[in-house]
Amino acid sequence: MALVPPAMLGPDQARILGIVLVTLVLWATNLVQGYLASLIFFAVLLVFGLAPPDLVFLGFQSTAVWLIVSGFVIGAAISISGLGAILARALSPLLTGSYPRLIAGLMAVSVLLSFLMPSSVGRAVVMVPVGMALADQMGFGPGSKGRIGIASVLAIGTNMPGFAILPSNIPNMVLSGAAETIQNVHFGYMKYLLLHFPVLGLLKAAAVVMLILWIFPARTGEAMSPREAVQEGGPASRRVLIRVGFILLATLALWMTDSLHGVNSAWIGLVAAVLLLLPEGGVVTPPAFRASVDFGMLLFVAGALALGALVNASGLGAMLGQGLIAILPLETGADAVNFASLSVMSVVTGLLATMPGVPAVLTPMAGDLAAQTGFSVEAVLMTQVIGFSTVIFPYQVGPLIVAMQMSESVLSFVYE
Repeated sequence: MALVPPAMLGPDQARILGIVLVTLVLWATNLVQGYLASLIFFAVLLVFGLAPPDLVFLGFQSTAVWLIVSGFVIGAAISISGLGAILARALSPLLTGSYPRLIAGLMAVSVLLSFLMPSSVGRAVVMVPVGMALADQMGFGPGSKGRIGIASVLAIGTNMPGFAILPSNIPNMVLSGAAETIQNVHFGYMKYLLLHFPVLGLLKAAAVVMLILWIFPARTGEAMSPREAVQEGGPASRRVLIRVGFILLATLALWMTDSLHGVNSAWIGLVAAVLLLLPEGGVVTPPAFRASVDFGMLLFVAGALALGALVNASGLGAMLGQGLIAILPLETGADAVNFASLSVMSVVTGLLATMPGVPAVLTPMAGDLAAQTGFSVEAVLMTQVIGFSTVIFPYQVGPLIVAMQMSESVLSFVYE
């Protein structure tokens, strides 16, 4: 493809498309580690001059990466202090009657938190340590189906239902901003919620719960977690617990009121991480920091963000959209076929441009798509939500990867 580029592609576009496809295959198949695929992606682009460094490393400038860093630190503090275990004990009478009740309850709490907290990474930071502590209390050890089920419902529950709540996930906000600036269409909170939440929120959450119970069936056990020692700590541990609790409450309050004070959620999280890492009065020690922050994951997420930006900047995203318009059966009056086609267009675009890139690629085409389908521009824009809330590969959604990684590693350093 790079040697004999298609007629519609310039030589550089063909080379960029080639490295993008190779990177996507590496991420999707896990032939190499995700961070190595990202490094290969960076290296090829820079060595062959296919993109400037500021675009290649754009992911590291994203607030999402810094929110992930602070999320790892806050999650470590919740686990080290024992706050996760205490919250688990508080929820235990409500959730631990049975395994199905636990899975459904964790999903319900995650969905509720989506209304309160505008960051899916922040929701994972709060819920994953609590869920892992509950897994210990119910006797689900590492590698057990019950523990995997708990990790799965939290990774999905803290992310997926939020696509149906306007301020809760990044792609929603990208769509809202692009629709207003490009198409002069404004989405109201309640209108967006009533349109999407019954199906993409509630119904999808219920389907996820049923699938997890089917794929990862389990029964509650008797084993208790060694974290009991943390729960019953002495005065020093109580001081640490109070300190972490205060920082977490202040962080949550600032996250939930970001529309009032205007400070980005990532910078709020960064301040919280600094306070938790301070030599005097901090909680997370240098060894715990090194164990909790997965730098390979940061490289992976930065690569995914840069790939989406590169696809848009190179014009490949627009060409993909135009190609899909030419292929898909769009015709005025065929509402069902048009709806399915627009949804498929959004899903396919998400595979190449990742989820935050979907509205950036498709929103400028909304007027043309509306003319071809007979839909209103607003209806065309709303079909994007179906696409960017349908995740096929984890690399498409950085916060989902972070939640998965946290559930695997959040307890690995507590007892060292």
